[in-house]
Amino acid sequence: MLFNSIDFAIFLPTVFLLYWLLLQKNLKLQNAFIVVASYVFYAWWDWRFLSLIIFSTFVDFWVGKKLVHENNLSRRKLLLWISILVNLSFLGFFKYYNFFLDNFINAFTFLGIPVSGRALNIILPVGISFYTFQTLSYSIDVYRKNLKPTTDFIAFAAFVSFFPQLVAGPIERATNLLPQFYKERKFNYFKAIDGLRQILWGLFKKIVIADNCAYYVNTIFENHQEYSGSTLAVGAVFFAFQIYGDFSGYSDIAIGTARLFGFNLKQNFAFPYFSRDIAEFWRRWHISLSTWFRDYLYIPLGGSRGSKGKQVRNVFIIFLVSGFWHGANWTFIVWGGLNALYFLPLLLTRINRSHLEIVSVHKKWPSFKEIFQILTTFGITCLAWIFFRAENIEHAWSYLKGVFSSSLFSIPQQRPSDLFLLILLFISIEWMGRKNLYALESFGIKWKRPLRIILYFALLISILWYSRSDQEFIYFQF
Repeated sequence: MLFNSIDFAIFLPTVFLLYWLLLQKNLKLQNAFIVVASYVFYAWWDWRFLSLIIFSTFVDFWVGKKLVHENNLSRRKLLLWISILVNLSFLGFFKYYNFFLDNFINAFTFLGIPVSGRALNIILPVGISFYTFQTLSYSIDVYRKNLKPTTDFIAFAAFVSFFPQLVAGPIERATNLLPQFYKERKFNYFKAIDGLRQILWGLFKKIVIADNCAYYVNTIFENHQEYSGSTLAVGAVFFAFQIYGDFSGYSDIAIGTARLFGFNLKQNFAFPYFSRDIAEFWRRWHISLSTWFRDYLYIPLGGSRGSKGKQVRNVFIIFLVSGFWHGANWTFIVWGGLNALYFLPLLLTRINRSHLEIVSVHKKWPSFKEIFQILTTFGITCLAWIFFRAENIEHAWSYLKGVFSSSLFSIPQQRPSDLFLLILLFISIEWMGRKNLYALESFGIKWKRPLRIILYFALLISILWYSRSDQEFIYFQF
């Protein structure tokens, strides 16, 4: 079920009313209802893949219960590996089987050894990369004794399948979300209004910004050989806003929806395009995934400790794995490798943690130096996004060659003035709200009530005006 669909517009208020009007006084029934609602939400796409979520839920719940009574280190490791292998085998088969098969055949063919294999017509289950990492965080944290395993299966099933963030995150940690299913939840009007405000902003990002950018991005990328270098550069910039509006918009809707039901999900985006270097960008982009890899892969590998060689190795591992997580295509691996190259000079010169606070936190406007840093970081990010958006490596190289051709400084063939104005408006609101959890959190909050209502209705009307029929979110494919 899509957040930007009529189905969800009916589903959400129905679930909301039943949850608060009929079940408010019974925590166990609330949790059970969340499980049922989440399964309906997911089954709306394809009910057959519910079995994967349910099986993963049973396995990790069982592993957690066994770990609490097991003190033998070898058996504890075995239990952890059961969880890891079950979850990653699902992910590996559905997402990477054909990729590994094709590359295996190509490698042997290159060596002059003919090998044949049969590709499978595999449907990628929506959200599998997200909920497998979420359940893995539970098993790993229980193994590390950072979390006590739950004995409440319904609460655990609700944690795994929680519908607001089931399909495309944020990837929640059991240490944050699971305990919230144990606590009594009472309706809070101000919290619900704040949730609706974040949902509204998320829909604006997705429908008004991302989907409008998508129209031009698709046209330019699919016909890149027909366009000038300046037009291709515009296409890359539009894609940067498309993927940000699309993915951070989903996160805003998910976080706002969760707040309607009394839950607090963690911030997943913190205004990444105002970053002054690539290290700051990765602290602000897809935070739940970046911190997941940091805590469960980068730090166990040694992180930024040890020799320079090990530091370089760890950086490349973390970025390449992050790229591969996004999809079974060499373009994502190159995208990860490029970001590793961007990041390395900052790490090796120990300035990767220079910008921990949002830019101009105590000022209204950035300095010229900060503007230059922001534009430089945005520019190299857009270059990397070309690989992320391209169909394959050849497509990406051809697109890049077109960008850096003699026509780079010509007038773009695609220059939709209305979209440029929308992006400018979007950036302005994001800038004014950059100190908050989301841009609209306090924007206009001190205005008189009629003005605030006009603002919200203006956003709602723009969403309805620009709405295209059920445009999927980009990260559904991951």
